[in-house]
Amino acid sequence: VHLVESGGGLVQPGGSLRLSCAASGLTLSSYVMSWYRQAPGKERELVASIISASGVTNYADSVKGRFTISSDNAKNTVYLHMSSLKPEDTAMYFCAAARRGNSYWGQGTQVTVSS
Repeated sequence: VHLVESGGGLVQPGGSLRLSCAASGLTLSSYVMSWYRQAPGKERELVASIISASGVTNYADSVKGRFTISSDNAKNTVYLHMSSLKPEDTAMYFCAAARRGNSYWGQGTQVTVSS
């Protein structure tokens, strides 16, 4: 299993970014796919998750209404659309796949929100 994140970068407050997580070695529809983030000196936290087979989503309160997780099962890719970004959204963002007690992680992509 291989997860590769992309799309991070530097953005001004109020801006938008779309993160992508390209998955290989697994069938997306069989997994719960999630985005986590970890800021310096803080613990890793769950940002959003999606049950790819059903489309059911879950969000951290801090990102509700601003972030949207989606999956394209045909492309085996999960996305995180981020809007109205705030400096406190600055973190390394990780993609994760989980199924039956097994989990897989990508290497992360850095998002920095700063003017």
